[in-house]
Amino acid sequence: MILGNKEIAGNLILAPLAGYSDRAFRKVCRENGAAIAVTEMVSAEGLARDNEKTEELLLRYEGEDELIMQIFAPDKDPVSRSLSRLLAYKPTAIDINAGCPVPKVVKNGCGSALMKTPEKIYEIVSFLKQNTDVPITVKFRLGWDYSSINYIEFADAATSAGASALTLHARTRSQNYSGSASYEDIKKLRDHVDKSILVFGSGDVFTPEAAVNMINSCGVDGVMFARGAIGNPFIFKQTKELLKDGSYSPISLEERYETMVSHLDDMIYYFGEALAAKEMRKHAAAYLKGVRNANRVKSAIVQANTRFDYLKALEALF
Repeated sequence: MILGNKEIAGNLILAPLAGYSDRAFRKVCRENGAAIAVTEMVSAEGLARDNEKTEELLLRYEGEDELIMQIFAPDKDPVSRSLSRLLAYKPTAIDINAGCPVPKVVKNGCGSALMKTPEKIYEIVSFLKQNTDVPITVKFRLGWDYSSINYIEFADAATSAGASALTLHARTRSQNYSGSASYEDIKKLRDHVDKSILVFGSGDVFTPEAAVNMINSCGVDGVMFARGAIGNPFIFKQTKELLKDGSYSPISLEERYETMVSHLDDMIYYFGEALAAKEMRKHAAAYLKGVRNANRVKSAIVQANTRFDYLKALEALF
């Protein structure tokens, strides 16, 4: 897949997930078949102010060759002030967040609030295109609400400014994550935009079948897996198998266990045991969804504060 002036090894992508897609989670998803990952959304203002916690979101895991870095901002100003800091981390591409529906983000004019002002996405993308040769991509929604569906207009603003790729999460901001994503609108966007521009689909991709259906029915160039990858990094390799062979192998309990432990170990390596044990709880709950004896394990993991505690809790799986 050619993204601007970069070649990417595949078209199955880990979406930016606030609170989830840190170095450790990106690593486990890449190991299971994700072609590339996107960072958690990064505040352009925080980056411009040299905020240490903001910059930590841009750090790669050892061996992470490619990485799309997503920023959010209400307009061009913080983007211009943060660009030199961002480029120091050598992003494979820079993604603009115009889709986050969280109130604390949109109240400042960021995230999906940008859907109200397509002229601002034009200014942001234009500035970046004029000041870097890194490919620029934009992730956005159908519109602010059902009375203001404007994703075509928004896409036109982004692409006329020079965006190399678009990702449509096919819900409005007012929907948040409720209801169903509109694959029909993803197809309309793909049909509308010039074929030289990559279009990725996002929304309700919880199974390999859903991903393949999105590719086949919408004609998209690739899929961004968001909530469907939480606790299930295996979805990438299963989707690849389904695309290639028409079927995929189930994940054994042993493989699930080994992946969880590997994920925990990476978190400990990057963030320390105390923080890793706390943060791993939300991942573990997702890994264990639908697994036999999971309730006993989850109850123990809520109290886990060390790697040993996790291993002891996971013994109940067997």
